Amino acid sequence: MEHTVDLDEVDEEANTIVASPERTGFLPIVTNWFDRIFVGIYLFVALELLWMRFLEQSIPLVACHVLAVALGVLIVWKG
Repeated sequence: MEHTVDLDEVDEEANTIVASPERTGFLPIVTNWFDRIFVGIYLFVALELLWMRFLEQSIPLVACHVLAVALGVLIVWKG
């Protein structure tokens, strides 16, 4: 008695297996925790540079630090 396997059926079955659901956040790309940390750091540096160029004369840099850290935490947590 010979046992044959229908490869088309196996392919169909493999396509129906669903992996764990992807994490959805407000970022327009699929990310993992490392990607979100990288985006947060990149945003921190960019915000600091823009703040020093345009707003530091009127608003202290400490306000930028607080804002940048809060945005970084938000991106890592919900992004």
